[in-house]
Amino acid sequence: MSRPIGYYVHHHGDGHRQRAIAIGQALEHGATLLGTGLKNRSGNLPVVDLPDDRMDDGFAGIDRVERPTSLHYAPIDHEGIRQRTALIARWIAEERPQLLVVDVSVEIAMLARLASAPTVYVRLSGKRLDEPHLDAFRSAEGLIAPFHEALDDDETPDWLREKTFYAPLINGIGAAADEIEKDVVLVVLGRGGGVSDGDRWAQAARAVPDRRWRVVGACTVPPTLPPNLELRGWVDDAASLIGSAGVVVGAAGDGVVSAVLANRRPFICLPETRPFDEQISKAKRLNSLGAAAVSLDWPQPTDWPQLLADAVRVASAWPRELETPGGSERVARWLEALGQQDSFSRSRIA
Repeated sequence: MSRPIGYYVHHHGDGHRQRAIAIGQALEHGATLLGTGLKNRSGNLPVVDLPDDRMDDGFAGIDRVERPTSLHYAPIDHEGIRQRTALIARWIAEERPQLLVVDVSVEIAMLARLASAPTVYVRLSGKRLDEPHLDAFRSAEGLIAPFHEALDDDETPDWLREKTFYAPLINGIGAAADEIEKDVVLVVLGRGGGVSDGDRWAQAARAVPDRRWRVVGACTVPPTLPPNLELRGWVDDAASLIGSAGVVVGAAGDGVVSAVLANRRPFICLPETRPFDEQISKAKRLNSLGAAAVSLDWPQPTDWPQLLADAVRVASAWPRELETPGGSERVARWLEALGQQDSFSRSRIA
């Protein structure tokens, strides 16, 4: 029987879980997902359900206590962390995984290495050149970047690029839309950014009354709802809505960016503040490549007509750098090949 592949799923936002399911289902023998809150949400993949490790609702992956410089999050005397560490170590000892994909946590990567399990680390966007991240990168057999190589931060050193398997559009590829609703502006809100201010979208809709505005995701209801603004809340068909929208508005998270690029839709990118400049870095690369209209500050109502025009204009000349192949099958085949190598040759696979 083949030794399993494990996949650690971070619980902040939902992109990690969606990525894990897409890759796990593409693997010949599947994968075991390890994470918090995965029960009945794993796409029928086996799960090791872990206790929560958060201190409060404002969790951002970095604590505020004195700790070793090689770690980001190591609060003292936290029962959830004690239990999840024990469960992960026990699973590694009993299952002897050929690989553990870590998406994402420096601490889990270090735990796996101490438990003699080979890791593959998911390297997110931004300037992740601090010592904890560099240690996790060095300790891994390989790295997965869930974005096009052209979107990598300019400061990423060569050795990191050479160790990275660039894997765009892992879960952003869907069926082509039968019809584009050119008058629709689709606002896509992710799960990692909190509840959006509905009054801001009401102002935008009033500024462009000849467009139909749809908002998907968590959003407050404005005091007065313009007739051309629809708040749909959470939906199951966000990818298909993106594929048929005239223009998409969203942050620079991997999920929305992947779906926009897969469907080649005009895009207005409004990056949110994230650790390590994750979204700012990606938004600047999108702007540099001519793949999106970008606003680093929140647009004034009078800015929206020009932003929409800019998004349509730049989408008419698609960047060649973003035409590289993607998809979960490609990642699965790479992981399977990596897992079959001995420890001296794994890192040479590209």
